[in-house]
Amino acid sequence: MHRGKGMKFVGDSRIPLEKKSNLPKDYSEYPGRTEAFWPNFLLKEWLVGAVFLVGFLSLTLAHPSPLEGMADPTSSGYIPLPDWYFLFLYELLKYEFASQDFILLGILVLPGIAFGALLLAPFLDNGPGRRPHQRPIAVGMMVLALASVIWLTYESAAKVDWEARAEANKPIPPGQEVDTEDPGYAIYENSCLSCHGEMLQGGAAGPPLVGTDKSAEEIAKIAVEGIGSMPPEQFKGTEEELKQLVDFIVSVNESQK
Repeated sequence: MHRGKGMKFVGDSRIPLEKKSNLPKDYSEYPGRTEAFWPNFLLKEWLVGAVFLVGFLSLTLAHPSPLEGMADPTSSGYIPLPDWYFLFLYELLKYEFASQDFILLGILVLPGIAFGALLLAPFLDNGPGRRPHQRPIAVGMMVLALASVIWLTYESAAKVDWEARAEANKPIPPGQEVDTEDPGYAIYENSCLSCHGEMLQGGAAGPPLVGTDKSAEEIAKIAVEGIGSMPPEQFKGTEEELKQLVDFIVSVNESQK
């Protein structure tokens, strides 16, 4: 070996002598098919994520979610609702073909088919194209799923007065408690509590009965014939039980004056 040729010195044998370029590979020969992950692709992902994050934060500041009171496990009049991302499944169970005798269809079969189809979509339509018209099966299934979730969520959320629900489920202030030992309260509990709240404060399905300006005769008539969204014959009992119910509601309002 001649001196000065073929001999190289490095400080650490793990460090290569030849320094590689950090520049991304040139993909100009394949336009529209691929690109460098850093920084091209990652920068696009960050930009899209930032836009959605700013939009979401702006929405929460403009329309904050109404908060209910602390959870009370002893309250039998509370009507729970799932979080917003499960509202579409909650709404699905309100249809006849997915409730009552067909409840298993609504909670197992239909969701199972829907989510199973989305899992199988890439395998059912595995063409090389990436444009929507080149993947009709996968795109069609995704559009159908997205439209169904949006529609069912909207239908469920539109039927709930969230402000009234939050107000109704706040803790009952001192002095507004009712006499649960009253004979009329047992009748109220069986016929009215699920809609009008445990303390007559109202709920998601019914207005408050505290502070009403209706007379005893009007209350009795509404209990039998219904009013507005309240169906008729909501109260099913004897005349004596109806009188006890009306007297109880009237007495609660008189005590609040």
